[in-house]
Amino acid sequence: MTNATTTEMDQKTSLYDLTNLEKMKTLATHAPEAMKAFVAFDRAALAAGVIPVKYKELMAMAVAFTTQCPYCIELHTNKAREYGASEAEIAESVLVAAALRAGAAITHGTHAMKVI
Repeated sequence: MTNATTTEMDQKTSLYDLTNLEKMKTLATHAPEAMKAFVAFDRAALAAGVIPVKYKELMAMAVAFTTQCPYCIELHTNKAREYGASEAEIAESVLVAAALRAGAAITHGTHAMKVI
């Protein structure tokens, strides 16, 4: 086995480099109205309302774990902590997401079963 060069390692991990989010400006350049609408919707959905922001961020984390978006995991975990989420709350969010994913596998697995 050979050691990968730094360039090779960068190429393998660059897909999820947070600096890629700077490229969202390019989306805004080419589709400005749609991006404005998305940003406004995103802000509104995560703003304080009946559900406090901390809980919205914990929900966003759980969704991010199930969609497996590393950007969302990083951003929403940091935001949840900013709004006072504890490590225990974060851990429970992870397990809620895991339970839902596992539950979906079980319930969808019933489609493979023959009735006896």
